[in-house]
Amino acid sequence: MLSIFIHNPIVFIGYSIGDENIKSLLKTIFTYVESNSSDAQRVRENFLLIEHDKNSQSQEIQEHDIDLEKHSTIRINKIKTDNYLTIYKALANIDLPVSAMDVRKVQKIVREISAGGEISVNITEDLDSLENKDKVLAIGSIKTVQYTYQTTSEMMVNYFDIIEESNDKLLSLIDKQIISSAQFFPIYAFSMVNPNLTKSDVLKQQQIKRIEKAKKTALKNHHTSINAILEDSSISASSKNRAIIWGVWNNNIELNDFEKYLVKNEKKDATPYRSLLCLYDYKKYSTESLM
Repeated sequence: MLSIFIHNPIVFIGYSIGDENIKSLLKTIFTYVESNSSDAQRVRENFLLIEHDKNSQSQEIQEHDIDLEKHSTIRINKIKTDNYLTIYKALANIDLPVSAMDVRKVQKIVREISAGGEISVNITEDLDSLENKDKVLAIGSIKTVQYTYQTTSEMMVNYFDIIEESNDKLLSLIDKQIISSAQFFPIYAFSMVNPNLTKSDVLKQQQIKRIEKAKKTALKNHHTSINAILEDSSISASSKNRAIIWGVWNNNIELNDFEKYLVKNEKKDATPYRSLLCLYDYKKYSTESLM
């Protein structure tokens, strides 16, 4: 069950936010997942509760905190509405990419082929020519057969590779994912690679708000390189990130130096890295200006 919640969108329709079945299910999931881990973040991004609200036509996704008693409080996404027709149409039009579970199915098929069995194997460059048989392993060029799904967290980890490859097809998945206003997400470069993203304007505003909030706690310093900040013993380890934000924002630190630091960073799934990445993305690719 944990794998299903991590790798797939989960939508509960018609339940109340206080429903004990929902709480029990979330308790079970978060018994095995650390609340601040990347897996927990993926569960939150995949989870949507649609709560009935008589005569409401709202389609707005809101964040809601649930107290799981002995467990930590977790944040989920929910919609309160009576407009189920719109929701059903949206669900019907979802074009889901290949999931991790599908990849595992292919791996199982490969093992069966190795062991011998009645499985059709087609080596082809034209996927449309394949028949819909029980088990078909399609082997083709990487240009025609690709595993393209990534969560928003994975996109941030692979930010520089995605931009270098100009992977616009992968970035089209952004429109199919829920990105909360409290989440760091670098949309400026991604929207340049894929200018057809419908969420880009909203996400830009969210990114700006997150940067403005980070600026308010930035640590003033005189350093002109990230290495100097890291070696300054008067700046505590927990304040290094805030000192870097100050230096980058005030143009004391060059973007090339900043980029090298981000590329080499070993904690790309952590919130401090994401805040810095959003700042880099804005400074590098935005034509706007913040006060």
